[in-house]
Amino acid sequence: MLKLDLPRLERDGSLSFEASVPPDDPLWEGSDLRFEGDVLVRGQASVSGSGEIVVRMRVEGLRIAECRRCLAPVRELLDEDFIVVYGDAGEVGDGEESDIRPLAGDVLTLDLSEALREELILATDRWVECGADCAGLCPICGVNRNEETCDCSPDEPDPRWDALRALQKE
Repeated sequence: MLKLDLPRLERDGSLSFEASVPPDDPLWEGSDLRFEGDVLVRGQASVSGSGEIVVRMRVEGLRIAECRRCLAPVRELLDEDFIVVYGDAGEVGDGEESDIRPLAGDVLTLDLSEALREELILATDRWVECGADCAGLCPICGVNRNEETCDCSPDEPDPRWDALRALQKE
């Protein structure tokens, strides 16, 4: 999928790559990321002067999320740029925070899949809305207020708070 040939990268100094990740790829399992169509990944990997591998990626696709107010599906154009740095596993200390990902010693290929997954999870907004004027769901009857109105009164107290209200009156 997203693998770099490290001997070729060492020989050439830089390497371009392009991959298409399908929406049902196991890479997305458990991440809450859903896509409509393939996710296109293009990038350039190069070896820095100090020996780290610097990978620049551009990711494009159509993400599907749920509106946080009314739960309607929301399509969102995904267009993100990432830079990921890999270094010698000995340079990245245990327990230390570092932006450098460890690179094992005698590796012939570098799999970028996990880095792509992590960067996308961090870059995407979990709390999308279908629109600024979204009325959401009624907290009492659950009707979608964008599609129909309900007769629920917002002044009706929530019975789950009765015990606390009783303490407040004491």
